[in-house]
Amino acid sequence: MDFSGKVVLVTGASRGIGAAIARAFAGQGATVVVNYLRNAQAADEVVQACRAKGDAVAMQADVTDPEAAQGLVARTVDELGRLDVLVNNAFAPYSFDPERRRPFDALEWADYLRQYEGSVGAAFHLCRAALPHLAARADGAIVNIVSDLVEDPVVAYHDYGTAKSALVGFSRNLAAEVGPQGVRVNCVAPGLVHPTEGSAGTRAAFREAIMAATPLRRLARPEDVAGPVMFLASPWGRFVTGQVLLVDGGRVMR
Repeated sequence: MDFSGKVVLVTGASRGIGAAIARAFAGQGATVVVNYLRNAQAADEVVQACRAKGDAVAMQADVTDPEAAQGLVARTVDELGRLDVLVNNAFAPYSFDPERRRPFDALEWADYLRQYEGSVGAAFHLCRAALPHLAARADGAIVNIVSDLVEDPVVAYHDYGTAKSALVGFSRNLAAEVGPQGVRVNCVAPGLVHPTEGSAGTRAAFREAIMAATPLRRLARPEDVAGPVMFLASPWGRFVTGQVLLVDGGRVMR
């Protein structure tokens, strides 16, 4: 894949899956905007890694804030001249620990809203700001990161899984509307990804149980998610929209 001359905005890219996606795009020649919320040092480290083969710049923004999201896109276009790909990876912090998860009767509606704002809200604000630029060349791509829990809630992370399911619905409706403008919208749905900050609290015994139930007999690494994202954003995926690509080693098959 060759993303030379393309500008890619990745939200939540200072660590974990987002950082791996940013490095992968830069490795194929893209100029990457590494969005982060608080950790400027981590974002700068990702930028330096990206610059080994491509180019990158770090931009701080709370993408759950409409004005901040609009400003992030405006700054991207002002400084880099264009926007070709948007990857909505940021989400509200979450710990994937089945032994400490809160059951349904211990959750409040505010917990759902927090995850909804982190996933669907952030994607809404970024897409609203980015679409005019993505449609300008009738060749734009949006990739939203969801989860294989939307297909099989092997652990009932109620608030997180519900928000990611809503993001799938958001993505498919948007794909139907903006397809005629030349913009494709898809989702990548990883399984449990390790190591990441979210999976740091997942006990080894549970990780091993997930691996045993996975045909490829391992967990996803952040780098495993990057390739499918790039495929959907590339000309190789030019006739794919409104889809959810499961990236979990075959644990969930559809």
